[in-house]
Amino acid sequence: MKVLQTELPGVLAIELDKYADPRGSFLESWHKERYAGMGIPSDFVQDNVSFSLKGTLRGLHYQNPNPQGKLVQVLQGEVFDVAVDLRKGAPTFGKWFGMVLSSENNTQLYIPEGFAHGFLVTSDSAIFSYKCSRFYDKPSERTVRWDDPDIGIRWPMKRPILSEKDMAGILLKDIPSMYLFTLSQGDK
Repeated sequence: MKVLQTELPGVLAIELDKYADPRGSFLESWHKERYAGMGIPSDFVQDNVSFSLKGTLRGLHYQNPNPQGKLVQVLQGEVFDVAVDLRKGAPTFGKWFGMVLSSENNTQLYIPEGFAHGFLVTSDSAIFSYKCSRFYDKPSERTVRWDDPDIGIRWPMKRPILSEKDMAGILLKDIPSMYLFTLSQGDK
């Protein structure tokens, strides 16, 4: 396993070791002690799996209050995965990091509390898995516009398929201060 710090402090790319033979393959996707040693909390409380068709963009989502850290990976297919720093006072506030996650590259992305998250399916379909550090809480759910020009994400597709919720996301500059994070909140 190889852990890479991205340009957003706390957002980690984890390249998993995959063992293959003529019967198939095996990889370990979670090990409480090993991940805790990397600074990833071991108190995940909810696992989610989504299936999406090519061109589907989900995000940019976060919860505040009740923020979630997420450990995400693709079980089948490929996505362009993105994290956006929403911690007021952070030198990287409003900056984004994106990378391809696929069932071929066996890479996870850890997105800590204090960040918005989204992904765009670039293969015919994708099965996407994520562990969450807190339960889903509908009243805490927030959506940042996927195409916010101040964030400037370079999505690999111009016209994604969006839900009504994602189409109604708000610009970063219009998010009320109470729904952003302080630097210390995102450092948990």
